[in-house]
This record gives sequence, structure tokens and C-alpha cells, in this order.
Amino acid sequence: MSEKACDAHADDEHRRLLRRGGAATLILIVIILFIILIVWSVLQPTKPRFTLQDATIFTLNVTAPNVISVIIQITVTARNPNSRIGIYYDKLDVFATYRNQQITYYTAIQPVYQGNREFNVWSPFIYGNEVPVAPYNGIALTQDKEAGAVVLAININGRVRWRVGDFISGRYHLHVLCSAYIPLGNSKNTGIVVGSGVKYQLSQACNVNV
Repeated sequence: MSEKACDAHADDEHRRLLRRGGAATLILIVIILFIILIVWSVLQPTKPRFTLQDATIFTLNVTAPNVISVIIQITVTARNPNSRIGIYYDKLDVFATYRNQQITYYTAIQPVYQGNREFNVWSPFIYGNEVPVAPYNGIALTQDKEAGAVVLAININGRVRWRVGDFISGRYHLHVLCSAYIPLGNSKNTGIVVGSGVKYQLSQACNVNV
């Protein structure tokens, strides 16, 4: 056999080994992904449960027909109902809306890891200083306060990841919506004076989407 034929034979053998190695690697990756998919489907991760426990109103004023100033402290609890899955809260921003219009700035909550069946409590301040709103919303807020009750929506937007053993998923968008019924000036007002604010116990379950 000539030297050229030997070289060609060696090249063919090398290519066959590369193809076999590539095929084996691909099969291994597919098996690993299949196992992860089975584990994920069996464990069936459940989205976290949020509750708006209370809201303390320090300022909720209409300073002009289209300008609102707000200072509120809320207490929110988050519970991980999963027995085998942890949750990374990578990013959480809290803000309030009134009649579908944002009336506070974003307040960030520090990232945290939540283990199996654990819960966390956060009490952030959310505020907005002379926030411009639609004139009809300024009028509506004044009317609601005079009537004795204001309904605000507390929103939490963020990113979460799931952890199963050593496996950590990609990031998923989290949106939490909590309805806060505030009985301002109501004859059945159950608010508690806290310094310069009034705290209202709510214990309202929130709607969670992941």
C-alpha cells in the first residue's frame, strides 16, 4: 500500500472516530435533557403565593386635579408551596396604581433565595411625589376619599428562577397583583394610628402569574 493510500485510510478512520464521538455526545445531551424534563414534569413546580398583609397610609393627596402625592408602606408575604423546588427571586419591583394608572415610582426589593416551603416578609415604602395623572383620576380619587374608601392596586414585577437539586432553570417573568381596599374616613374604619400614618389590616391574597 502506498504512503498516500495509508494517509487517506488514516484520515477516514479519524473522521469516523469524530463522527462516533459527536454522535455519542449528542445522545448523552438528549438523555440528560430527557431526564430533566421527566423530573420537572413529575415535580410540577407551583407558583409562589403572595399575600398583602397590610398597608400604612402616610400620604394620599390630590394636590391638583391632575397631580397626586403618595407615601405608603405595605407588608407583603411570599410563600413557596413546593416541597422539592426552591425559588430565586432575582428582581422584584413594587409600585401602586390607581384606576390603571401608575401613581408611585418603582421600589426595589433585594434579590433572595426561597427554599422549599419557606416564606419571606417584605415591608417596602412606595411613594410618588406630585405624580401627574389624568385629570379624571384626580377627581375620582377625591370623590373616593370623600365617599370613605379607596381601592389601590399593588403591583410586583420581577424575574424568578426555579431550583431542583443542582439544576437551575432560566429566568421567568413574575407579575403579582394585589387589590388594596383602604377604608379612608369610613365609619367602620379599622385603621391603627402608627406615627404619622394609619395602618389598615388587609390579609388579601394576590393574583400571581409566572
